[in-house]
Amino acid sequence: MQRAPEPGNASERELLLGWLAFHRDALAAKCDGLSAEQLVMMPAPPSDLSLLGLVRHMTEMEHAYLVHALAGGGGFSWVYCTAEVPDGDIEDLSPDLAPASLARWLDERARADQLLSSTGPLGAIAAGNRFSVRWNLMKVILEYARHNGHADIVRQRIDGATGE
Repeated sequence: MQRAPEPGNASERELLLGWLAFHRDALAAKCDGLSAEQLVMMPAPPSDLSLLGLVRHMTEMEHAYLVHALAGGGGFSWVYCTAEVPDGDIEDLSPDLAPASLARWLDERARADQLLSSTGPLGAIAAGNRFSVRWNLMKVILEYARHNGHADIVRQRIDGATGE
């Protein structure tokens, strides 16, 4: 799988977008080559984390902090989580959810990229949550970085694969 490299010295925008691409690709690499059954495995009890759960959680983060934040307008709702099932991104996953969940993640990423390409300065206030574009980008990058560590452990427990 072709992956975005760690960004080098660049402008602030290029640096942040570079780290976003790097971390998105890191999670995709952890899922690469696995079956739908493997993507929903929870191999590190008592944790209920699976790779598909991490993808769905990052879909929520992309949706909330990039797509909704930058697009603004209208009411907000989570993609998978509800008041009745607050951890709907992670809990009770089955292999049949994998194709649609992976596609939704890619769709949210593409929509976020489209919005990021048309935003003004990083200090501009995002209409959807009133935080700066910079803040929203950092939030998503940090979420990926945090959860990619979990993905490393989950993938290693599934089939022994290691590495970034």
